Amino acid sequence: MTTHSICVFCGARDGVKPAYRAAATATGQMLADQGWRLVYGAGDVGLMGAVARAAQAGGGDTFGVIPVHLLKAEVGKSDLTRFVVTENMHERKKVMFMNCDAIVVLPGGAGSLDEFFEVLTWRQLGLHEKPIFLLNIDGYWDPLMQLMNHTIAEGFASATLKDYIRMPTSVPELTKNLHAALE
Repeated sequence: MTTHSICVFCGARDGVKPAYRAAATATGQMLADQGWRLVYGAGDVGLMGAVARAAQAGGGDTFGVIPVHLLKAEVGKSDLTRFVVTENMHERKKVMFMNCDAIVVLPGGAGSLDEFFEVLTWRQLGLHEKPIFLLNIDGYWDPLMQLMNHTIAEGFASATLKDYIRMPTSVPELTKNLHAALE
């Protein structure tokens, strides 16, 4: 039985460092091992595909959400436990968010940044209290944190903005953080 659902935002590409794909695979396996459902973008490419295949290989529950216009580009993975096709990206994010208890962001590009900033903004506005984790593999998210520190220093955000984000640097640390946040 699935106890929690974890939304994973991540790249539709592998990135240049093998550590990114290894972390995606380890994240999928960890979710299956914990009995937690993977909620993700339903693609079978890049880090998205690695997370899902590892979760499936471990016997995990998988919930994928993909907009119709990305079915071909992201190779919609229809062999998931649950596969939902939405009309657009906004619906995709909403369905993923509404079906999770926590958000984990692995390395990714503009789409992952969009997803991260949307859930962070919602958290800042008091629209949810779900924990948000940036899995900082090999310092991938360090420049993002520098930018957030800059926005705070320049008076465009309160220092409390950083309180909404946790930045584990490994999947075992992420697992501990998730347990602490979900219990």
